[in-house]
Amino acid sequence: MNELELIDKLKEEIIQTLNLEDLKKEDIDTDAPLFGAGLGLDSIDALELIVLLEKNHGIKVSNPQEGKAIFKSIRTMAEYIQSKSPIKNP
Repeated sequence: MNELELIDKLKEEIIQTLNLEDLKKEDIDTDAPLFGAGLGLDSIDALELIVLLEKNHGIKVSNPQEGKAIFKSIRTMAEYIQSKSPIKNP
């Protein structure tokens, strides 16, 4: 899976996981902040994103400081998944 496919998949997973039914994946800016001014997520959403990474991508986030960098935007999540994923896609 290339980065663009992963980004699309992440957008769909986030919409589904966080129950953002009023958004379409096209509405989410890949480089916008996920928290605060961008998508406007909060700390509860952050916990759900951690679970999403572990459940859907087999990646465990244990360091809170690392989490801040990972969840900066959809793109940073995709880059982290590609660098850490135990399942390498051709």
